[in-house]
Amino acid sequence: MEPLSPLEQALHAARALVLADLVAGDVAEADVVSLVEDSVAERRWWVEQWPDGAAYVAGLVAQDVQDALLERYGRWPLCPVCRSGDPHALDVEPELGPDPHWVCAKVGVRVAPVGSLGAATGGMASS
Repeated sequence: MEPLSPLEQALHAARALVLADLVAGDVAEADVVSLVEDSVAERRWWVEQWPDGAAYVAGLVAQDVQDALLERYGRWPLCPVCRSGDPHALDVEPELGPDPHWVCAKVGVRVAPVGSLGAATGGMASS
């Protein structure tokens, strides 16, 4: 078996990280996993056009899935830091950069790296 190309490695890693966060939030239903697959397919083309962007794929897939979930189901992942006031979603920062994190923009706190929401929230990344 041939080793995966850097492009495929980045795409597989992005898929795994976002799926881990979805599982942590108990929202990894089949239709939601399909959103991840759709994003990975779209980002494959994007990285083929811009190979230097491979390091940014995880954050972009997380944002894609977050946007798709907002359109269909509502905000995800909900902020575990702010326990009062209106529920709000975490943001991915940097928007285009390596080492993406889930961040509460309201209070300016890094909550967890993309893929590690379960550790930060005790498995309760969403409600």
